[in-house]
Amino acid sequence: MKKNMGTADKAIRILAAIVIALLYYFDAISGTLAYVLMALAIIFLITSFVNFCPLYKVFGIKTSKE
Repeated sequence: MKKNMGTADKAIRILAAIVIALLYYFDAISGTLAYVLMALAIIFLITSFVNFCPLYKVFGIKTSKE
């Protein structure tokens, strides 16, 4: 896997994951929506830490500098 995510992209994903987690923690979201958003937050975190997004590969997007 080649890296295809830049620093700004990773920061935005991590921030979005934190916001989703806080919304869930403070009961601003609940039910099915909460579970779907939490799954998305986990995916955001994983892709941020490995610097690779499979959807970017499919669509030919690359935000990293190499």
